[in-house]
Amino acid sequence: MNSTQTHEITNPREIRHRLGLNQQQFWSRINVTQSGGSRYESGRNMPKPVRELLRLVHIEQIDVYKLKREDVEVAEYLKKYEPDLFKSLKKRAKEKRKAAE
Repeated sequence: MNSTQTHEITNPREIRHRLGLNQQQFWSRINVTQSGGSRYESGRNMPKPVRELLRLVHIEQIDVYKLKREDVEVAEYLKKYEPDLFKSLKKRAKEKRKAAE
């Protein structure tokens, strides 16, 4: 994780504003109440699981409700045992995502 991502994760209000979401919309996507999210935005220490969910959902743009364990297992397998195929698939997925934007 680079320093920009670390900075972003510690500033959820900035992420939320950049995404144009209100607190209810932003925090409900990671199963945090609006009042809990408000406290995090005001400087309360955010637990690591909440920070990770925030990163996955709002920075990496992953729909965690669609993610399955087997998806992660396949990615881990490819990365470990088929690194060239993993890199190729990752590159094609990135190109497809950019073309859709």
